[in-house]
Parts: sequence; C-alpha cells; structure tokens
Amino acid sequence: MPFIRISMIRGKSESYVQAIADGLHRALVAEYDVPEHDRFQIVHQHAPEELIFDPSYLAGPRTQDFILVAITAGRPRTPEMRRAFFHRAAEELQRHPGLAPKNLMIVINTTQSNEWSFGDGIAQMASADWLAATGMASDE
Repeated sequence: MPFIRISMIRGKSESYVQAIADGLHRALVAEYDVPEHDRFQIVHQHAPEELIFDPSYLAGPRTQDFILVAITAGRPRTPEMRRAFFHRAAEELQRHPGLAPKNLMIVINTTQSNEWSFGDGIAQMASADWLAATGMASDE
C-alpha cells in the first residue's frame, strides 16, 4: 500500500510523466511485494527554482532531469527487497522514458497500518473485522 510522490522539473511531456509513474509501479510490483492494482501516486511538477538538489552529492552528476521519489509504505521490506527495487526502478526508467539512473533519487519511509485510512473514516488495515473479512494479516 505504498503512496508515491514523484517530484520533477516542470516541462516534461504527458507521455514522459506517465512513463515515470508506470515504470515506478512496475518496479514496486516486481520487487517490493506490491499488488498490481495497489497504485496511489501524485506527480509534482516544479519550476526549476522550486526543486533544489545537489548535482553531485553521492551519485552525481545530476541534471535538470532529476526526479525525487518519496515513498510512504506500510510494512518494512527486507534490505534485499529494497536494493532490488532501487535497481529495478532505475532500469525501468532508463529503458523508458530514458532517465539517466544518476537522476533518480528514492526515499522510503514506513508506517504502521493504523496510520492509513482508505476511506469511510476508518483505518481499514487496523480493523480486526476488515482484516478478517479480507483474509489479510495486520502487518501487511
């Protein structure tokens, strides 16, 4: 049940933005144990002066194609799953739309199931009745 925020410099085509969102979702499904239809993403496009980043910190050099992906996830994943996801995301976005891997930064934060409400004014994942009805465990 990750929630994805994708931040980039304004000016990319609709197909480029869609390719970024789709590629990240494919990587999450393939490597991060996310169900195919569990997709919640927001794309933020900023003026160049509104997305501030160090062009050379650790993985640089970065260009104006830099994308920052902030993921809020439920349960933590193993270090191996995180590494596989980071690698797969970079591969997916390099393949299409052609994003250089040095221009991709991903940050993952995890939360407790009772910190999410998917509607109806309740925390579905923390509700024993809902969990029993869906057959899901409370730590998913």
